[in-house]
Amino acid sequence: MGIFLLAVLLAIVVYVVQKKRYEKTEYYQQTKNPYSSVRFNKGRLGEFYTYKYLDSLTGYKRYLFNLYIPKSNGETTELDVVLLHESGIYVFESKNYSGWIFGTESQQYWTQTLPTGRGRSQKNQFYNPIWQNKGHLKWLQTFLADQTLPFYSYIVFSDRCTLKDITLTSGKHYVVNRYNLFSAVQQNIAKVGIQLSSDKIDELFEKLCPLTQINEAEKITHIRNIQQRAQDNLSQNISAPAATQNVEKTLCPRCGGQLVMRIASKGTRQGKRFWGCSNYPKCRYIENLPDEHK
Repeated sequence: MGIFLLAVLLAIVVYVVQKKRYEKTEYYQQTKNPYSSVRFNKGRLGEFYTYKYLDSLTGYKRYLFNLYIPKSNGETTELDVVLLHESGIYVFESKNYSGWIFGTESQQYWTQTLPTGRGRSQKNQFYNPIWQNKGHLKWLQTFLADQTLPFYSYIVFSDRCTLKDITLTSGKHYVVNRYNLFSAVQQNIAKVGIQLSSDKIDELFEKLCPLTQINEAEKITHIRNIQQRAQDNLSQNISAPAATQNVEKTLCPRCGGQLVMRIASKGTRQGKRFWGCSNYPKCRYIENLPDEHK
């Protein structure tokens, strides 16, 4: 019992120390996300780790997190992490996934493969993150209305996954694990040199920062728009082969994680499809699909 209490006390001390360190970071100062909401949410944790891996970069820089850029149709698109650096504007799409990742720059969906034991695996499909970030870049460039600004696109996967077979062809995007992010950005900095003055960076920050401070009602509207588009896409593609696999839908209403389509492997709904939270087993939210969608 004494060893158990000591272990609990040690865990509490570690948690408190980490929380205090977190609350001193620029990520917390800007987002105000509580430490617990970051520590136990894979999406937010991925954004925070992306920031931490970049924080030791030299040169004048400023960060923007959860940037909601307006689109021409009145909706918004959310950018996970934006780095305004003297070498240019870096737009990071964070994917805090595990398993093996397969995909090409031209495919609409990429594949995540997860081992399930006994030589079996589960395959989930998710929207091509390069295409996703291209949309982010498009609307960010439109909003800033300055064709002279240098932009760089980075897709950042967690250190828990293996980029098994990723094919890039345009030379305009980078796909890396988080442990390679710092060196990848450093190499780009060395290649392009100084492109933006500190005054220009501050000017861009002041213009963009209000777009990180939207209210909860606006965030809910953004999420509902994503859900509607996902449902529309599902309806249009339900007869396609990809629809029988696991296609990324939207955000989990319980924890904010990604919902992915899965097929029940046992129980009364064996063989039937459902939306499941990517944070499973920490979050066990599911949403069954009607039988006619088999």
